[in-house]
Amino acid sequence: MGVSLAQKMLSAVTGSVLTSLLVTPLDVVRVRLQSQAHTPALSAPSSRLYTPLPLPLTQFRDLPPNLGISACCREVFWINNNAQYCVAGPTMAPLNPSDAACAVEEVERRTINSTWDGLRKIAQNEGPRTLWRGLSPTLVMAVPANVIYFAGYDWLRTSHQSPFQMTVADAYIPLVAGATARILAAVAVSPIEMFRTRMQAAHHAPTAAGHFRETMDGMREMIASQGVRSLWRGLTLTLWRDVPFSAIYWWGYESGRNVLTDIRGRSEARHDGFEFRVGHGEEKIRRRSRSRSREDHTATMVDSFIAGAASGAVAAFVTTPFDVGKTRQQVVKHASDAVKNAAPRPEDRSMPRFLWHIFQEQGASGLFRGWTARCLKVAPACAIMISSYEIGKKMANDINERREQIRNGA
Repeated sequence: MGVSLAQKMLSAVTGSVLTSLLVTPLDVVRVRLQSQAHTPALSAPSSRLYTPLPLPLTQFRDLPPNLGISACCREVFWINNNAQYCVAGPTMAPLNPSDAACAVEEVERRTINSTWDGLRKIAQNEGPRTLWRGLSPTLVMAVPANVIYFAGYDWLRTSHQSPFQMTVADAYIPLVAGATARILAAVAVSPIEMFRTRMQAAHHAPTAAGHFRETMDGMREMIASQGVRSLWRGLTLTLWRDVPFSAIYWWGYESGRNVLTDIRGRSEARHDGFEFRVGHGEEKIRRRSRSRSREDHTATMVDSFIAGAASGAVAAFVTTPFDVGKTRQQVVKHASDAVKNAAPRPEDRSMPRFLWHIFQEQGASGLFRGWTARCLKVAPACAIMISSYEIGKKMANDINERREQIRNGA
């Protein structure tokens, strides 16, 4: 007796909740790293730390973006709600070197340089609870997304009614089924993911309720000016990231599980004094299926955890440039009319042109910014999610078999 769709959905929900609780802090750091303005370090106090007013707003963009916010500043201007500028008014005397050092020291205190640096600084400057900011929308997004994703993948990969059973070679069904399931899930939850990403990137409001209101106000302004379709802004980049990720992940996961199953089969055969043969085609599939049905829960968890972590890490690294592009496009906010009319925003470009802009501006390091945080988050997330899902399905299958035995015995 197989596992029902409802049982697969319950397994996906359980894995989603557990994964979200454990990896949300790394996701917060990843978003901050990728949405953080590109700020070359100042080696010495600069005379450009102060600018007399009045000046056209467009000239503020030429100031160093890493001046920081501190008591040194008379006025603070937020350009595009992203890069902060410390500007001295006309009545202020030129800043002395100690004031300049104050501004530089402040930005260094808040600039995130690495994953662990981000975890430490966010916890110190904004409180440990900030590391779980966006958990509610993460759960709201992860539960339906993973139900659609995992249950859909299982059906597309194993069901006789799947359109891929007769049209795709067995070796490539995981790749095609994973990509298709991800498209369906991404379209369904894209608005929730945009809300979560913008909420995690925000760092202006002093309270969690303030962050929520700030994000909601930004979303309402966006819908009012650009329409409901703007909720799916970045979906193209999301698909460019998630579709190849899912294809690579599921292909790698199924291959990894098969390798681990074969290794376990050889070990058991040697222990029992039998010759182990891999077999071919349908025979290989049936043998692996029998081997996995005899596995205990520990073996299932270990194999799925290892295969999920390894495949997830590789897929996460390869698709990091698309993740950077998606994050920057979704967290961009409306600039003032003066800035917006001066030049189009890079985030408004098509996906290939936008990624090319990032490469020209920051090089390959810009395209792979936050890859460590992404891999550290995705690898354990994939491992926890898939092992929880597989264990849940195995427990459900065991329950179904016991019920069937009781029913037949009666």
